[in-house]
Amino acid sequence: MNIKRAKQEIKDAVEAYLLKDPFGEYQIPAIRQRPILLMGPPGIGKTQVMEQIAKEMKIGLVAYTITHHTRQSAVGLPFIREKEYGGKTYSVTEYTMSEIIASVYDKVEQTGNREGILFLDEINCVSETLAPAMLQFLQAKTFGTHKLPDGWIIVAAGNPPEYNKSVREFDVVTLDRVKKIDVEADYSVWKEYAYRQGIHQAVISYLDLRRENFCRIENTVDGKQFATARGWEDLSRLIQVYEMMGKTADRELICQYIQHRLIAKDFANYLELYYKYRTDYRVEELLEGKWDAGVLGKIRNAPFDEHLSIVSLLNGRLGNLFRECYLRDAYVAKLYEYLSDYRDSQTEMTLQDVCAKAGRDLEEQKRAETLTRRQEQILMQVIDTLNRFSRELRGGTSAGDGVMDELRAMFGKERETLDHMTEQTTEALDNAFRFLEDAFGESQEMVAFVTELNANYYSIWFISENGNDLYYRHNKGLLFEERHESVVRQMQEAEDMLNTGIR
Repeated sequence: MNIKRAKQEIKDAVEAYLLKDPFGEYQIPAIRQRPILLMGPPGIGKTQVMEQIAKEMKIGLVAYTITHHTRQSAVGLPFIREKEYGGKTYSVTEYTMSEIIASVYDKVEQTGNREGILFLDEINCVSETLAPAMLQFLQAKTFGTHKLPDGWIIVAAGNPPEYNKSVREFDVVTLDRVKKIDVEADYSVWKEYAYRQGIHQAVISYLDLRRENFCRIENTVDGKQFATARGWEDLSRLIQVYEMMGKTADRELICQYIQHRLIAKDFANYLELYYKYRTDYRVEELLEGKWDAGVLGKIRNAPFDEHLSIVSLLNGRLGNLFRECYLRDAYVAKLYEYLSDYRDSQTEMTLQDVCAKAGRDLEEQKRAETLTRRQEQILMQVIDTLNRFSRELRGGTSAGDGVMDELRAMFGKERETLDHMTEQTTEALDNAFRFLEDAFGESQEMVAFVTELNANYYSIWFISENGNDLYYRHNKGLLFEERHESVVRQMQEAEDMLNTGIR
């Protein structure tokens, strides 16, 4: 199954394991709560999925790469204790608490979450000396003499043997005690994630053309060569930062992330063309509605792969605008929430009290590790704004009529900024549609454009919130199933022609 389905399977299992009866006992007792074993190729997001699940379910997470541990750190160190049996005193070997088990108790104390997930990565690559203890842990949830606390669920992950020569096979006795989930790389699922994470549009559009290069691991005479989802994501972020610095990622740099020589070379060539088209066609001006017959003639006479690159550039810039509107809307909504608390307090709270409450909320949620990075940034922005409002108020900080009038005016300016961003983004979207209509009409290029809008979380959010007549018209008029397949075929044909030097 793909990683999206695997994530839901794990969430459902955790929810079932943590369900309690009217007496406070778990409906599925700990002995029947099978550890979840997630098996799949490297770099497809197994660790990230666990972080997402923990935050979404508001539970704790302790994560370890088990290959970093020795038997002593996992099981504990032996020490001698005197015990009396049958009236005689004996020296008995006991063990200190496992570092892994201790870290779970530390997490409970730190976050206040008494339930959570213990995630053990590379579980099938443990050392020879640790293997028996690890199998015991999967079967009995015990390291040495120390048991995993109730309410904590084991999720383990590993790579199949074809990806790692250090892998050891689990026997039937062990496999019969775990809930095994096999995961495969799936570009369409990763693409949804990529849009939400703001992956560079050049990476997305390249992989649309070359899906076989998304996750590819090969044994060659020069050793293993590979490209993984993790590699593409890390490369994307570096390209974005390089652009901020005025630098360009070249083939040598790309090879450091995409460790497959031919794929790295292919993407480097694509990225060079991507930048060239961005400069030649001045995408920002197109979204401002500025184009003439010369631009239209130039693009009409260009090859099909160049058309698709322009579509990708338009989608990339629009995607940034959609995302900025989404974040601004989330910030305004959170700010309104705190100002509403202040208004409803009927002078019992000062604005400084509201600022302090927001600060406490931030610290408590950070300590509980329930905030995503984006949520944390939004809350920090709200706190900064509340503090600014408090400094700028002229009529005191208690919620009287005069103060509320001032606050409404201040909040109105924040809302106006959002409205202005929304208007600009709507205009840019309309201009993109009009440009594509003028250049290509009802064409395969329009299919590709609307298809990408439908794949982007932020564009769907923006259009559902604000509407767009041109989107509705084109979305309704296009037969996406058949025509998108045709677009993909033409993409591949264009790429094949490009690679063989045929135009």
